[in-house]
Amino acid sequence: MPIENILLWVAVLIFVSVVSSKLSDKFGIPVLLLFLTIGMLAGSEGIGGIYFDDAKLAKSIGVIALIFIIFSGGLDTNWKDTKSVILPGAILSTAGVLMTAIFTGFFAVYILKFSLLEGMLLGSIVSSTDAAAVFSVLRSKRISLKQPLKPLLEFESGSNDPMAIFLTTGFISILTVKNMGIVDLIPRFMLDMSGGALIGYLMAKFIVFFINRLKLGYEGLYPVIMISLVLLTYVTAVFLKGNGILAVYIAGLMLGKAEFPNKKMIMRFHDGLAWLAQIVMFITLGLLVFPSHIVPLIGAGFFLAFLLMVVARPVSVLLCLLPFNINMRKKVMVAWVGLRGSVPIILATFPFMAGIPQADTIFNIVFFVVIASVFIQGTSIPILSKMLKLDVPWIKTNYPIEFEKTAAFDAEMIDVIVPFDSEVVGKRIGDLDIPEKCLIILICRAGKFVIPSGDMVIESSDVLLVLANTADFLVFQQTLARLKKEG
Repeated sequence: MPIENILLWVAVLIFVSVVSSKLSDKFGIPVLLLFLTIGMLAGSEGIGGIYFDDAKLAKSIGVIALIFIIFSGGLDTNWKDTKSVILPGAILSTAGVLMTAIFTGFFAVYILKFSLLEGMLLGSIVSSTDAAAVFSVLRSKRISLKQPLKPLLEFESGSNDPMAIFLTTGFISILTVKNMGIVDLIPRFMLDMSGGALIGYLMAKFIVFFINRLKLGYEGLYPVIMISLVLLTYVTAVFLKGNGILAVYIAGLMLGKAEFPNKKMIMRFHDGLAWLAQIVMFITLGLLVFPSHIVPLIGAGFFLAFLLMVVARPVSVLLCLLPFNINMRKKVMVAWVGLRGSVPIILATFPFMAGIPQADTIFNIVFFVVIASVFIQGTSIPILSKMLKLDVPWIKTNYPIEFEKTAAFDAEMIDVIVPFDSEVVGKRIGDLDIPEKCLIILICRAGKFVIPSGDMVIESSDVLLVLANTADFLVFQQTLARLKKEG
């Protein structure tokens, strides 16, 4: 095929994918489902007629895409919110994934008549979750989730992929390597996880040290050098027998709370790169699947997806969160929003490369389970969040001014909404008892920006853009939290 034709298809598919994301905003359809659908429509059994049957290439594209998706997820994580949920999140992303894999594996043995090891391999492949799909659905409905659900789900989904990858490769090794048993995975697990976490931490320290002293003459080169450092983090971990995906996530998480030059620009670049990676990955995986191969497995796939959604995931979540002071409504929400995403489909290509006899069946079942999970759970999340009274308004404002925190300036720009029953409602800004060095820079009111003055009266639901250090902002938050006096 001429290069011009290839470029035309690439341009058209990316263009259609980006434009189709508007359907997610309007109707609440998860973008993952849209991108996969576009890939299938472009495939050999769709209107595009593109024949693609290269599992090795699909796996390589998926791994590269996953590196940047996971890194961006760690980089965007709000460390202040995440600190309080690290322990339950870590348990969910390790023990929770393991329990989900085991339960689903037994279901696969019963439903698909797999051997025990083949069932555990399938369970491992579908054991991780995708919070990005959850929050894209919630964002389309202009709602979010109460604390600590949002940071807990973000941390769990960002950190549970390494466990799913480890289990998948581990069971493939048991199936393909003579005289290897489950017990042999224990020391391998310790090396894989500890090595990945340590390398990610050390690389993050090196990246901050290096970037702070690099002083490039062109700002546009900072995102470029970051790409090389992210890839270096991954391959270093892999070469040293650690978990490369975990290393990348830990590096992103550490960099998210660090200060270095052009951080905001780098974060925006990697956000865009992560979206591009998702589009390319989902379209590739959509091209790889043959819908006609899925049809005979719909009954078994739906039964397996149902048991995964209502038994395996909920039981795992309830057991993992048992020691923590989280009420049952929130546990139910965490259990239900365990959407399967891109990682299971990528992992479903691994058995092809290993020559597993049931590879084709595994791939098609996993593809159907992911689609069923995203469609059923994804579309019902807004309804369930309201039923459980766990929804809160989505606050995401694009301000006409920007501020980048640096080590030399102890302050940051934070937005905060004024509660409807706050004592500050109806008061002039000049009359508010707030710290002297806590500045209200801008007010977003009814979708419009207003420059504040001392005579301006605060209204409920105003979104205030505040410049302050952490201590002064906490004092200001306490002021906003004080309720009106009755009478």
